[in-house]
Amino acid sequence: MNLPLETWRLKLETLAHMNRIVEKFAQLKSAGKKCFVVYVGAGDPQLEVTRQLALAFDQAGVDILELGVPFSDPLADGLVNQLAAQRGLESGTTPPKLLETVAAVRKDSQIPIVLYIYFNLIHKVGLEKFIADAARAGVDGLLVLDLPPEESDNYETLMKQAGLCHIYLVAPTTPEDRMALIVKRGSGFIYYISREGVTGMQTSVAANLASQVAKIRAHTNLPIAVGFGISNPAQAKAVAAAADGCVVGSAIVNQIAEHGKSPELVAKVGAFVKSLADAVKTV
Repeated sequence: MNLPLETWRLKLETLAHMNRIVEKFAQLKSAGKKCFVVYVGAGDPQLEVTRQLALAFDQAGVDILELGVPFSDPLADGLVNQLAAQRGLESGTTPPKLLETVAAVRKDSQIPIVLYIYFNLIHKVGLEKFIADAARAGVDGLLVLDLPPEESDNYETLMKQAGLCHIYLVAPTTPEDRMALIVKRGSGFIYYISREGVTGMQTSVAANLASQVAKIRAHTNLPIAVGFGISNPAQAKAVAAAADGCVVGSAIVNQIAEHGKSPELVAKVGAFVKSLADAVKTV
């Protein structure tokens, strides 16, 4: 069917302004594929390495990159990610320097980027300024660990105006009525924490994962990505089979810690990430 030129122009303009996270999930759904999300601590061991890893992950098949903004009191994080945050702080990583790094990544890659951040860091800069600066740098979404939807009205409004996704967490302990509220307020995707407690590698996938994802699906059309505890390709594949995407963090952060001083860090971590990406893409 031949569409009028004006219609095509409008379609292209819409695509150009579409959030990269929304666009990525739409592309994956159209192709019948699952989403692979990777988390790393920004500035671990240096921001230049973070930039190089972002580009390597893009080539390895990562669909969305979560960058943890280093914070002195990361309450939701287990030991592996706490140590990554500490290394990030020691390398001099600050929110403004991280945004400079995101802008540098944007010169070579359009991989969707989410900042995993604690609200104190945003509050210190100022909510409106932080969101505007993040959008300008090329960030696509924020996952604010300690900002509940009930206190997020102004935040959500500013995020929508900036074209950014405000991503919310749902936990295994979240009551169903509150889950319905959370997913109604979110955008981009819903991040389901598959286990109680903090981040960290686990030896198995939660037994009730499929039923919990189904419970969330009953309340939203947003994609559901599952994280916390996924450590290897077999687990990543199992989680992707039950959800729209899987998030791997601590296992990759652990690899960065192991190879932190090696000149082959980016290549070695990139190869590990590719093994996970390949597993997710076979679902």
